[in-house]
Amino acid sequence: MAVFEGVKKEDLLKLKDFSKEKPKTVYEELRLKKGEVSFVLYSSGKLLLQGKPEAVEKAAKELEKRNIGKKFAAEAFRKEQGWIIGTDESLKGDTFGGLVVAGVKANEPLRQKLRGLGVADSKTLADTEVLQMAEKIKQLVPCEVKSILPEEYNKSGEVTTLLNKLHQECASYLFPGKHIVDKYPGCVVGEIQVEKAESKYVEVAAASVLARAGALQQLDYLSSQAGFRLPKGSTHVKLALFELKERGLEFRKFVKIDFSNVREFLE
Repeated sequence: MAVFEGVKKEDLLKLKDFSKEKPKTVYEELRLKKGEVSFVLYSSGKLLLQGKPEAVEKAAKELEKRNIGKKFAAEAFRKEQGWIIGTDESLKGDTFGGLVVAGVKANEPLRQKLRGLGVADSKTLADTEVLQMAEKIKQLVPCEVKSILPEEYNKSGEVTTLLNKLHQECASYLFPGKHIVDKYPGCVVGEIQVEKAESKYVEVAAASVLARAGALQQLDYLSSQAGFRLPKGSTHVKLALFELKERGLEFRKFVKIDFSNVREFLE
């Protein structure tokens, strides 16, 4: 996979020998195909190239030669041997939602397939890309996802204890294999604990995609229960907290009660 930013639709349409395909989501501006490579342009200006690594590299060089957009730096994953289990989490810093932890297990043949799929740290991908890639990962490798809703989260006590428990449960389900964790404060599980592990190990990168997909699905579910769209993150959430209050909804079912912004709002 290769990713370009700042790409204009009119520039892509000038390219030759491309066949036009029907966009698969409302977020896609244009979808083209050339040989073994698919070109997906999103309304944000992000262009995604997918296909066999050699063909994608050749197509990316052609775009760079024509000064179309700006290419993201490729992920350089570490080489490992044997079975590796990577785990990562999502929603930990979000006011709304509970917690999602995911694990992915792969050996060398599966690692090559994950790289060929274009697996990358989920923070570099748009929501639609995350959801699509998560489905492909689930069909490709052994995996496990633990999704904890806010009500259960609020009963669980200390978040670090819960994180350790969920990471270990994912790894135990996928055992045997060397467990690599994207390190968080208080992490006491895993044989290898590494900060920003999602940019160093393809298994953790794949787990980050599954965890974020699970987070998006959980927020969709909670939004349907609340009757309005719940925001991601913790910065611009005050209006949503007011909306919960106005609708007479139970906060423990939608937000993390122990967050300081929630405590201040409720006081």
